[in-house]
Amino acid sequence: MPHPVEPSLPVSSAAALPLSDALVVLIVDDVPDNVAPLHDALDEAGYTVLVALDGESAIRRATQALPDVVLLDAVMPGLDGFEVARRLKAQPATAHIPIIFMTGLTETEHLVAALDAGGADYVTKPIKPREVMARMGVHLRTARHVRQGAVERSQARNALDAFGYATITVRERDGRLMWQTPLARDLLRHHCGTEAPTTPPAVLQWLRRHLGEALAQREPPRLTLEKGPRRLTFRLHQCVGDEVNGEGGDWLIVMQETSDASVLSGLAGAFGLTAKEAEVLYWVVKGKINRDIGDILGSSPATVKKHLERIYAKLGVETRTAAAAMAINRVPLLQPQHGG
Repeated sequence: MPHPVEPSLPVSSAAALPLSDALVVLIVDDVPDNVAPLHDALDEAGYTVLVALDGESAIRRATQALPDVVLLDAVMPGLDGFEVARRLKAQPATAHIPIIFMTGLTETEHLVAALDAGGADYVTKPIKPREVMARMGVHLRTARHVRQGAVERSQARNALDAFGYATITVRERDGRLMWQTPLARDLLRHHCGTEAPTTPPAVLQWLRRHLGEALAQREPPRLTLEKGPRRLTFRLHQCVGDEVNGEGGDWLIVMQETSDASVLSGLAGAFGLTAKEAEVLYWVVKGKINRDIGDILGSSPATVKKHLERIYAKLGVETRTAAAAMAINRVPLLQPQHGG
């Protein structure tokens, strides 16, 4: 057999590899003669075998193909195996992949360095394919179970986005936002102005205040944040992670946004109001004073007062109470049973 060369692996084909039944192995070694016997043995055993001949190519190949295991030469020119391992472990997409070092270095400090860099195991050169496959078997079974479980959980959580729900995971011991669906990211940006890994302060306070109820398997009260006519509601769902040193696990929180945009449209249509006047009347119905309405809408209290005077004229009333009562009577969606 000719020496294996690093094949061209387009992203489209790489993405399909983990979906096949064959387990995918990436061999990384800068000496083709070292790769050939192991490549042949793994291929005959039914593995899908990929090859990289240097550290940079190894990282690209692993990121594209997401192999089930990496067999990594420790000593290579340029980017050595230790640095390759550290970089793969630092990337969320490849951090779960077990790395087995192939090394001729038998000194204790080198073996410790391999494990410290993220290696799950090591074999010494000259490589014995049967020994490699025996070591691989243990790590592959564990990694495949972990990987399949993570994919299933991710798919289930992201599926909620399609139904208007969003989910986040918050770590109890330090309040760090560990995971979020795409919809959750957008909602937190809009309503809270925060980005992962920061959990919005109001959400963190609510979580810590009601953890006792959740642990006692009682439904805690929900948290609702309002921004204009849009409301974001948080529901504490369940603990999805194990405790670490008695410091609590990770908590899955389900979010849903509701909007009173249709209410604003109804107010504008019922009384001939401008969009801004409809918003002012909406918050009058909610019991807000001019200063609060100004803060919500980004206007001064004086501007809110002018809008309110025009609203009074269009409705033919003279007081806030009368304006609110008329709005509720004409726009049923404002009534409390409809989420007012």
